[in-house]
Amino acid sequence: MVETLNRIENLGVLTIMDLDDYWSPGKHHPAYLIIKNSGIDKKILNNIKISRNVITTTPLFKKEISKYNKNTYVIPNSIDPNEAQFKPNAEESNRVRIGWLGGSSHLKDLELLKGLVGKIKSDKLIDKVQFVLCGFDTRGTITRINEKTGQQTQTPIKPHESVWFKYENIFTDSYNIISEEYKKYLLTFNKEEYHDIQNEAYRRVWTKPINTYASNYNLFDVSLAPLEENIFNKVKSQLKVIEAGFHKKAIIAQDFGPYQLDLINYYDKPKSKRGQITINEKGNALLVPSSKNHKDWYRNVKKLITNPELITELSENLHNTVKDTYNINNVSKTRRDLYVKLLEEHKVKNKSLVK
Repeated sequence: MVETLNRIENLGVLTIMDLDDYWSPGKHHPAYLIIKNSGIDKKILNNIKISRNVITTTPLFKKEISKYNKNTYVIPNSIDPNEAQFKPNAEESNRVRIGWLGGSSHLKDLELLKGLVGKIKSDKLIDKVQFVLCGFDTRGTITRINEKTGQQTQTPIKPHESVWFKYENIFTDSYNIISEEYKKYLLTFNKEEYHDIQNEAYRRVWTKPINTYASNYNLFDVSLAPLEENIFNKVKSQLKVIEAGFHKKAIIAQDFGPYQLDLINYYDKPKSKRGQITINEKGNALLVPSSKNHKDWYRNVKKLITNPELITELSENLHNTVKDTYNINNVSKTRRDLYVKLLEEHKVKNKSLVK
C-alpha cells in the first residue's frame, strides 16, 4: 500500500481512504477469529496511518481515527428519498408493529431484548402487537478454526444453526406467542408468507436484496435499535436512525454511541432522585440507558403499544430531524466541497514539491 500510494501521488492524483467500521471487532463478532488470525485489523490500522486523507461517517469515529491520522473528515451516510425503497408505503394493520431490521452479526445486541416479548404477553397485550423480524436468512456456511493449527474448514449451515433462528427465539419468546399451527409452519422454513399472518403476534420476513431491503420498514411502526456497549458499536454509523426517519417510523434506541448524535429522548431525566420525569416536546425517540436494559426496553415498548398516538408524534419529529441533514443531495454537496478543498491543497503541495 505504501508503494501504491506513493506511485499514485507522484502522478498528481489525490487519494482518500473511506472507512465506516472499526478495524478490530470484539470477540462476539462472527468475523473476530478470521480477522485476528489473518491480521486484517493490523493491516487496516496501518493503512489508516499511511493514508493521505480519511473519510468516515460520524464524529465519534473521526475521534478514534484521528489518533492515528489527523487528516480525517466526516461525511455521513445519506438517503436518496427518490429511491423506491425509501418511499414510505406503510402496510395497514390493527396491531402496533414493533420491528427490527439488520444483519447476522447482532446476536449480542438483540440479546438485550430477552424477556421483553414474554413480559408483553404477561401483560395481556400480545393481541395488540406484532413483532417483526426482517432479514431472516439460512444461507451460508459455518467456519470452524482449529485453535492449534489455525486451519479453517467450512460446512453448510443448517436452519436451526442459523443466528436468525436464535433471533427468532428472542422475538417469539421461544415460539410462545404464536399459534401452534404457525410455529409448525415456521419450523419448515418455508419462504412463502403464512396465510394468516395478520392475526399472529410475530412475523418472519426473509432477506431482501440491497436495493429493496429498506422497503421492510413499511411492515412495522416502531424500529428497535439495541446496541451492546463496546468500541466497535460506539463508532458505528447512525444509519438505523436515518432510515427510520425517512420512513417516518418511531424508534426505541440504545442511549449510546451513534444513537446519541441525533436522537433526543422524549422523556427528560429528573435532575434529582425525587424529581419527576418531564416530557421534551422536541423528543424524537425513546432512549434506553444500558444500566436499565433489564426494564426500559419493556417499559418503552409497552408505552407505545398503549399510547399509539405517541408513535405518530415521535415519527414526525424524527422525520424532521433527518430529512434535510441526511438527504443525499445535501450530503453530496458537502462531499463535493470537501473534495474541492482537498484538491486545492493537493495542488499547492505539489507545486511546492516541484519548486
